[in-house]
Amino acid sequence: MSQSPFRLDGKTAFVSGSRGHLGAAMTRALCEAGAHVIVNGRDDSALADFETGLRRDGHAVSRAAFDAFDSAAVRRFFGGLERLDILVNNAVAMQMKSFADVSPEDFAATYASAVTAGFEAVRAARPALAAAARASGDASVITIASMYGQVSPDARLYDDPARQSPFHYGPAKAAQLQLTRHLAAELGPQGIRVNALVPGPFPARVEAAFGARLAARTMLGRLGRPEDIAGPLLFLAAPAAAFVTGAALNVDGGWTAW
Repeated sequence: MSQSPFRLDGKTAFVSGSRGHLGAAMTRALCEAGAHVIVNGRDDSALADFETGLRRDGHAVSRAAFDAFDSAAVRRFFGGLERLDILVNNAVAMQMKSFADVSPEDFAATYASAVTAGFEAVRAARPALAAAARASGDASVITIASMYGQVSPDARLYDDPARQSPFHYGPAKAAQLQLTRHLAAELGPQGIRVNALVPGPFPARVEAAFGARLAARTMLGRLGRPEDIAGPLLFLAAPAAAFVTGAALNVDGGWTAW
């Protein structure tokens, strides 16, 4: 019997920000599909606990504790890999600030974490990704973008303007989508696919009335659950998407399709 095109047995994946709300769900999905997953974060102790939990569940995991926004650390880590099949650029840094309070430094820091750090990771990982593509015919880079890189937040949903998506977040996420297309064009000849996964409303914690307003804004009438990200991620990571590159896959309950 031939192997399912959605299986990742024998493949190695790296997920930046592995312990986050969606990062943990994506990490577990890759593990359950058979990949060896390298988990990442800055807190080595917390990362070790996360790794231990995954190992306890029978998954193949290792950890790499470093700051995904530190260019030198990124180069050192990826430069030491011989092969990498799947790179998930998930980590982002931002401060919750209102339109009136956001500074040029806030814009620069968020852009650097979302766009520049993603570019640096792909560039540093390219030899390892190319080695995987030569060996198996496929390698995949997945950028975790946001619906707010495609549409603006609806301020009417928020009782407090300070709670809405920060003004400097959406422009950085929009730039991620264009970076994804550029990288797809650059790396395609080496057999490396580059796509974006575009989550919609996936709040980790939300007050009931506000959550209901967000849910009503989707075509499916509900909020995203962490497990909703698993299938789309696996599709982009797996051989099932071997002819898909430069694409943005929305996982937003129809939010951006109105």
